[in-house]
Amino acid sequence: MSASDDTVYAPETPARLDWYRHAPEVYKAMLALEKASKKDLDPSLVELIKIRASQLNKCAYCLDMHTVDALADGETPARIVQLSAWEESRHFYTARELVALELTDAVTVLTDGFVPDEVFARAAKEFGEAELSQLLAVIATINAWNRFGVACRLVPGHYTAGMYK
Repeated sequence: MSASDDTVYAPETPARLDWYRHAPEVYKAMLALEKASKKDLDPSLVELIKIRASQLNKCAYCLDMHTVDALADGETPARIVQLSAWEESRHFYTARELVALELTDAVTVLTDGFVPDEVFARAAKEFGEAELSQLLAVIATINAWNRFGVACRLVPGHYTAGMYK
């Protein structure tokens, strides 16, 4: 990749493994899980969750994909940029989004081995059981995608909006 001003960037490193080609049934199952997980949830909220989990997991491929999709769907650059510091940038997000981001952080980073009761209680109060179940499914699914992306070092920078929708 090089800019029009002749800036030379580091060479692109190829992916370690195109896992989806070697495990097509797993890939199809993941796509089905992806579709089912986000059913009846606000698409903007879903993309914010996917970007945030991907930041925490350092999945460059998923960050690229979900940022591109969010921008194409009308998300503002400021809200995407502030996601990495959402706790200090609370005024960029709605109350529901803040609860969802808090839950995303807690489910994604299980350093204590559990999701704190108070985080889960806030999410349950804001979303209700059915919607909370879907929210948890989105968080679990993006975490699974992130693990494939990070383990296989999938290459960011080639995704176009809606490519997998």
